[in-house]
Amino acid sequence: MASRTDDLVSPVQPAHQLDLDALLRYASVNVPGFPGSPSKFTISQFGHGQSNPTFLMEVDSGAAVKRYVLRKKPAGKLLESAHAVDREFQVLRALGDHTVVPVPKVFCLCNDPNVIGTAFYIMEFLEGRIFIDSKLPGVPPERRRAIYRATAKTLASIHSANVDMIGLGKYGRRDNYCRRQIERWAKQYTASTAEGKPASNPKMFRLIDWLRQNIPPEDSSGVAAGIVHGDFRIDNLVFHPIEDRVIGILDWELSTLGNQMSDVAYCCLPYTVVIGQNKHLDAGFEVTGIPEGIPSQAEFLDDYCSASGKPWPAKVWKFYVAFALFRGASIYTGVYNRWLLGNASGGERARYLGNHANELINFAMDFIAQKSVLPEYPPSDAKRFGNGNKIQNILDERGRFVPSQRVLELRNKLIKFMEDYIYPNEKEFEKLAQSDARWTIHPEEERLKELARKEGLWNLWIPFDSAARARKLIFGEGPNPISDGGRDLLFGAGLSNLEYGYLCEIMGRSVWAPQIFNCSAPDTGNMEVLLRYGNKEQLEEWLMPLLEGKIRSAFAMTEPQVASSDATNIECSIKGQGDSYIINGNKWWTSGAMDPRCRVLIVMGKTDFSAAKHKQQSMILVDIKTPGVHIKRPLLVFGFDDAPHGHAEISFENVCVPAKNILLGEGRGFEIAQGRLGPGRLHHCMRLIGAAERGMQLMAERALSRKAFGKFIAQHGSFLSEMAKCRIELERTRLLVLEAADQLDRLGNKKARGTIAMAKVAAPNMALKVLDMAMQVHGAAGFSTDTVLSHLWATARTLRVADGPDDVHLGTIAKLELQRAKL
Repeated sequence: MASRTDDLVSPVQPAHQLDLDALLRYASVNVPGFPGSPSKFTISQFGHGQSNPTFLMEVDSGAAVKRYVLRKKPAGKLLESAHAVDREFQVLRALGDHTVVPVPKVFCLCNDPNVIGTAFYIMEFLEGRIFIDSKLPGVPPERRRAIYRATAKTLASIHSANVDMIGLGKYGRRDNYCRRQIERWAKQYTASTAEGKPASNPKMFRLIDWLRQNIPPEDSSGVAAGIVHGDFRIDNLVFHPIEDRVIGILDWELSTLGNQMSDVAYCCLPYTVVIGQNKHLDAGFEVTGIPEGIPSQAEFLDDYCSASGKPWPAKVWKFYVAFALFRGASIYTGVYNRWLLGNASGGERARYLGNHANELINFAMDFIAQKSVLPEYPPSDAKRFGNGNKIQNILDERGRFVPSQRVLELRNKLIKFMEDYIYPNEKEFEKLAQSDARWTIHPEEERLKELARKEGLWNLWIPFDSAARARKLIFGEGPNPISDGGRDLLFGAGLSNLEYGYLCEIMGRSVWAPQIFNCSAPDTGNMEVLLRYGNKEQLEEWLMPLLEGKIRSAFAMTEPQVASSDATNIECSIKGQGDSYIINGNKWWTSGAMDPRCRVLIVMGKTDFSAAKHKQQSMILVDIKTPGVHIKRPLLVFGFDDAPHGHAEISFENVCVPAKNILLGEGRGFEIAQGRLGPGRLHHCMRLIGAAERGMQLMAERALSRKAFGKFIAQHGSFLSEMAKCRIELERTRLLVLEAADQLDRLGNKKARGTIAMAKVAAPNMALKVLDMAMQVHGAAGFSTDTVLSHLWATARTLRVADGPDDVHLGTIAKLELQRAKL
């Protein structure tokens, strides 16, 4: 059964006695509503927990008894940076004032050691239940499930808090959290086992070495970092007295900013090892059997990932659990050392922590030796696809495609940016694009780009795995020198393709928006090629300036004399000559090449005309200023030249390029092209959803304000019918695009290619239908440049070819369907 919070106290330990008179004087002045002259003032000590000493203050004013909690720094010599009660107070106040994260209200912080000897703070007392035993003995099975689900959702609520919005942006470094924690706790373990202290365990140093070698790539960037509690477990939660919901999260001593998956793994330790008050630790639920009603580890993680929007951690789970066990062993060793010195707040319970530390080390070594520690996919996926691939339980409690709190915050910020800066400037951008100076850059564009960067809306498109590879090549294993403590990260926000889909759609509502956020084609596709396939020198020379938005790029593949949708038809030659390549050929529809900021072309040509059909092509980086590169003319798209971006026809006449500029190696061009077809090409579909939404908005506004034949257009039955059909088409296409993005994340480009092909056919055709209807409602104005509709329509129509012809995608879909029929 649970313990009542007021049942966990006992008389104050001799080593922790306080000056009650000084404390009473201080509290009377600094705690709002504190009784001025109480008839009785008593202090007792909480025995649960072994970090900062914590006390129950009971103040009897005669009419009522008020209760408060005091938490203080231990007395005596302490390890560096430990027991920072001022940081606990800071995070509790920020979360309590600005979020829905359940934390006790804090009243005051005292850093004056003359009051009770060390720094302390006072907070409210929470009347509730604490479950000391993670097995939840005495709790009915159905309530055990509810308690664990509440625990997962509470942890997700912490991890969804926007630290920059609540004043905790500088609460800690966001990058290399686990790397720094490993070094910190390794150092503290060594200090706690130095001469004259408990003996060290040789296995601990082997564990430390393994952890150092297996740090997940996402740890280095900090792009997905946030608040880390540091000691999140079920016995640090206060549950409502009768309801199975959390009303308070306790013990924030180790909180900081960093890699939040470390919290999740630490919370899940009972599945690996059960930590009790006995001399020895017991094996966890996954070994001894999960108590009835308690979810499996995979189910608990599924609840957390669903509530927080985090990706399924199967590939990195071994590291995070081993890391949690290592850190626990180091902490226990330190507490045990303090117990020997007589200043551990846990009293006699701390006597066994030396044994516990060594057993945690053994559990960690056994854990990392396991072949598999978590299913490849979450249980909710298994439930969705039953026998015969019949879809079951498509929607869980949150919904299949409900964005996480973090993505919603980015989306709202993006919408506000569009409303404040993009839409108001569209006519200005269009005015320049129609003038004699159209091949120049509007000064407002660069200002808005800088503003978007400061707002954290920069390079949102970058897939996490691609960013990790590039970071490792450029910066090695050390901290990212341009991250500036986690701000202004050039490698994006660490979003999945699905997460980016919600944001890319918003950008698609304006033809001018994507470039403001450094999320426009062809730069995104070209940067993706460099991120995935470039070497260190190529990344430093071309990728970094592109990420910074200092230059732009173009992709030269399509040729006027052949059907370029079949990449094997390409005739441009790339011939090796010593330490150089000589390029000859003609390209057109090289989007972006007209831009005065364009500095690099990715050119696809053939290095070996006699090789196997798909091994003839190569890709090479070409400085656009190289002699022999001739921009012949800008091409028009339904009368639009898309200045200053433009679509160029280019000739390459004996263009000499260094051999080091070849991407991945000779004969790898087709392979690179196929890799480029996934995320970058799906971005077009996402943007088309946004373009259609803009069309729906303008259509509705026009229909509600324009009269024809004696009544508003919105009152005509034929209009209502067509508008409803447009909404249906838009919504089902959005779901298809989101499904394609989700499959791309979970299954990869190859396995998701069928759904991606469906999205590429459906999205432009849907957008064309919606925009055509919007143009029709606008009458003659819809076909002019007085609205954005004609430009959006022209772009959508172009993508039925530029994003690969419909016929090619339909062929892919049909072939996959026939393959399934044969199985």
